[in-house]
Amino acid sequence: MYRYKIEELKKWKESEDRKPLIITGARQVGKTWLMKEFGKNYYEKCAYINFEDNNRMQQLFSEGFNIDRIIHGLKMEARTNIEPGKTLIIFDEIQENPKALNALKYFYEQSNEYHIVAAGSLLGLAIHEGKSFPVGKVDFLNLYPLSFYEFLWALGETDLVKLIKSGDINLINASADKLKSYLKQYIYIGGMPQIVNLYAKNRDLEEVRRKQEILLESYGQDFSKHAPNNLIPKIRQIWNNIPTQLAKENKEIINSFGGEVAKVEEYETALSWLIDCGLVYQVNRVNDCKVPLSAYKDFNAFKLYLFDVGLLCAMANIDAKIILEGNDIFIDFEGALTEQLVVNELKNNITQEVFYWSETEDKKEATYVIQLDGNNIPIEVKPNEKTELSGLKAFIEKYNTNINIRTSMDDYKKEDWFINVPLYLIGNLKEILKEK
Repeated sequence: MYRYKIEELKKWKESEDRKPLIITGARQVGKTWLMKEFGKNYYEKCAYINFEDNNRMQQLFSEGFNIDRIIHGLKMEARTNIEPGKTLIIFDEIQENPKALNALKYFYEQSNEYHIVAAGSLLGLAIHEGKSFPVGKVDFLNLYPLSFYEFLWALGETDLVKLIKSGDINLINASADKLKSYLKQYIYIGGMPQIVNLYAKNRDLEEVRRKQEILLESYGQDFSKHAPNNLIPKIRQIWNNIPTQLAKENKEIINSFGGEVAKVEEYETALSWLIDCGLVYQVNRVNDCKVPLSAYKDFNAFKLYLFDVGLLCAMANIDAKIILEGNDIFIDFEGALTEQLVVNELKNNITQEVFYWSETEDKKEATYVIQLDGNNIPIEVKPNEKTELSGLKAFIEKYNTNINIRTSMDDYKKEDWFINVPLYLIGNLKEILKEK
């Protein structure tokens, strides 16, 4: 398995203003594997510390922030010598030890020669709460499930990945049928590392679905274990309704999930809990499309997406044959699977900030918008080239944009006013636009 985030970690290691690095992301997306793999390949040694149920580390960090004393304690815990620049210090499940999290500030200010990466399965909650958090003293890296290209890599299709990255459109179009077939597999399987590795070994889709269902159940157990009791019913209601809410505009969360007006705050807090855990993405509408897009975010209008397209298929109980044996799935389900795929690929490969725009007066279809190299780029998601581009046309008429994208299952094609980028290439959009 290969993760592109390794490249960002390599840049972090060589940075002159390197800070302790916090890796965020949902549970089971591979944070621990990534840290260990990075340490194994780019350092002489690793000092791995897991804070879960670790009373020794609780005691160590409760006695103050003397770095020499802490390093001595870490050496004993990891049973390895720690040398600046040669040893990668890994703090896993760091949210279980708030004082260790706060200690990252002192490592940065007093002993920046030590290379530290940290992660935790529910670290997003700790960051959101802001308790003793070292604001401005750490770097962040967001890890998502495997992208489509990482999925191909895991299945041994490295030549296909290299072909995609080459940008040779003629050769890519010649391999379109193979890429579409793998894309359909990816939509069903998703990018959870454990599940992808399982499929790579035995190619058993029934076993994939069983593992997906077990994983979804484990997330449900997390709600009961970690969420405040008063929020658990609301969290479950939002979580269980993700498939029905997908591709809909949620202007008021209370109307979307059928709560009472008096409970608005609880629903909003419950949604924030799921977002902070990395399990749900909230894509907001923009009221205007100028630079920067974030300045025109409408906080009351948004769409919700699951963090993994394969888990969405499992949650919606979509049969493998429906996806693998035809294209109707890209039209049915209100195009939700296609939208889910595109949002996942954009966030994983291009930008963390994805927005959508819609012409509210005449209810034209929503168009996704990202900001890339100072340009606002509209992206219309369609099942095929026969579908009318009403949303994209409305956007262009209003904002006169030069770069306009339709993404569908059709081959790459450049028209006078838009470029059709195949769904299997949408994660490579940045490179495509640089070349074109």
